Amino acid sequence: MPDKPAAPIKVLSCFGTRPEATKMAPVVRGLAADPAFESVLAVTGQHREMLDQVLDHFGLKPDHDLNIMVPRQTLGHIVTAALRGLEDIISEERPDLVLVHGDAHTSFVGALAAFYHKVPVGHVEAGLRTHDKWLPYPEEMNRILADDLSDSLYAPTATSRANLLTEGKRPEDIYVTGNTAIDALSWTVRPGHRFERAGLETLAKRPERLIVVECHRRENLGLPLEQIALALRDLARARHDIVIFFSVHKNPDVQEPVRRILGGEERVVLDDPVDYADWANLLDAAHLIVTDSGGLQEEAPFLGTPVLLCRDQTERPEAVEAGTVRIVGTDRRRIVESVDELLDDVAAYAAMSEAPNPYGDGRAAERILAAIKHRFGLGPRPADFVPRG
Repeated sequence: MPDKPAAPIKVLSCFGTRPEATKMAPVVRGLAADPAFESVLAVTGQHREMLDQVLDHFGLKPDHDLNIMVPRQTLGHIVTAALRGLEDIISEERPDLVLVHGDAHTSFVGALAAFYHKVPVGHVEAGLRTHDKWLPYPEEMNRILADDLSDSLYAPTATSRANLLTEGKRPEDIYVTGNTAIDALSWTVRPGHRFERAGLETLAKRPERLIVVECHRRENLGLPLEQIALALRDLARARHDIVIFFSVHKNPDVQEPVRRILGGEERVVLDDPVDYADWANLLDAAHLIVTDSGGLQEEAPFLGTPVLLCRDQTERPEAVEAGTVRIVGTDRRRIVESVDELLDDVAAYAAMSEAPNPYGDGRAAERILAAIKHRFGLGPRPADFVPRG
């Protein structure tokens, strides 16, 4: 156990992408509001514009901003630039604890920089595994390395905890907290939300059933992404009862095939990534989601929206087991058949949309703050999150 600090516990939170910011925002807001903590926020700016959208939405102002993003940045650039910058910040701030999140490069690098300075690390969303270092690439290894460098592991589910125990992590270092994505959604999704992005208000109210798409994983770039886009084109041309909204990632390797195959299709709307508040409420309005995203597998069960996952395996098996996520891979025909089934089979759709949410109750950040206090001798160990149903 770390020494109990004489002053408030100084926590340095590090992240660099929109998903990290979304899931860390409830924790950072909680730290700032609790007098037991001194909260410092450092962002790497690995994803600049999309990161800033979330910071603005949650009212977060970084104390340090490395702004490392460059055009067509490589993995090596992200890692080395973030490591140099975070080492300097840790040396300057001398925190009692460094918090990182999930599986982005900032997570691994933030944990490594803290380790180099002998500062304890807490990993939010620890323990997710596909058990294949190439899927998702490079996120699976980022998460494993961050877990190995961490002193406190905030596992979202019992499955994640079991993964960590199998790898030899100490039970006393693991806290089952639920996923902070549910905290963020609970704070953001509202009846009667007024969309800021032009056209989304009309889109959400169209009589056709809305299919929301987000696909951008590195392992799907090239032919797999083309197959996904072709499946969506098949659906758009064959069915008059749907409208497809594709959030097109800024990566040119995503933009080119998606816009080439789907551009100009009557029932397809292609747009840049949407601000988080609009995005969360658009997901709530969707009839179903087609994606290769990790976070959407957690968010959709809370919203009651079925997910067809365009990957061959997932580090989030709880939603598959619960029935709200179905793995369909990137085969063009299989995607079309799966979407058609959920559009035409009322019972199949209900089985997915009414499946229990295994990921959280909106109190994950509260448990993480309690876990930090426990590790520093300032409170009891919080009870583990247990999903309902």
